[in-house]
Amino acid sequence: MIRIGTCSWKYDSWRGLVYTDKAQINYLEEYSKHYNTVEIDQWFWSLFEPSKVVLPSKKIVEEYNYSTPDDFLFTIKVPNAITLTHFYSKSKTDPLKPNPHFLSIDLFKEFYAALKPLIKKIGCLIFQFEYLNKQKMSSLSDFQNLLGNFFREINLKLPPIGIEIRNPNFLKESYFKFLKELKIFPVFLEGYYMPPVGEVYNNFGYLIQDLAVIRLHGPDRKGIEKIANENWNQIYVNKDKELDDVIRMINELQNNEVDLFVNVNNHFEGSAPLTIKKLKAKL
Repeated sequence: MIRIGTCSWKYDSWRGLVYTDKAQINYLEEYSKHYNTVEIDQWFWSLFEPSKVVLPSKKIVEEYNYSTPDDFLFTIKVPNAITLTHFYSKSKTDPLKPNPHFLSIDLFKEFYAALKPLIKKIGCLIFQFEYLNKQKMSSLSDFQNLLGNFFREINLKLPPIGIEIRNPNFLKESYFKFLKELKIFPVFLEGYYMPPVGEVYNNFGYLIQDLAVIRLHGPDRKGIEKIANENWNQIYVNKDKELDDVIRMINELQNNEVDLFVNVNNHFEGSAPLTIKKLKAKL
């Protein structure tokens, strides 16, 4: 199985590419006529000071369910209230404030219960961790211990779980073996501080089984936002070389019978639908 979709979907500038020009439209319903998967990013943004947590509303979860066909699958980012070790700092000189909900089993269970109307359509739940310096996480070993304890104690039957890290120094054989032992899956991030996904896969692909997620993001979010000015309807930065590496990775994963989600962000080239069009043509 390979499913290719976008990171989020409600962009008015996709009219003509994905959406019609009707004044009132159900964006997700129209989106699902073109793609069979999408990443839900909005529920990630959940943690607000001093300690407020916002979880998905029943109304929205139900709306996403009835807006998509039965064979549609979502990849869903777990709330950052669960994955942030500390609150975001406005300045590098600000003291770190620990997040009391970090890897909270009770909060995760509450979040998962809120997803009940969508359970059958969850292709992967993604735990996205920010870059963890020594002040936030002393070592890869400590990270693995905390994560391992969390998943061993949840005691729920869960859909596939994906882990996205933003620490290049964590990309070691021990990390991928750790994921494999826990039967959770790697999320390969193209962008930010991370090395190219093709390079990571070349080093550790032999440890990938069953499922993987590739997220095509791009290294310069603010830069491309300035160029696009919210018009996400054309290619601004050509990434054909990176796409060729991704194609090789996809083909090998498919040959190894690994199920695959490819989530494309507007920030990768300027227009996720046009990048997907290129990607499918290359495939």
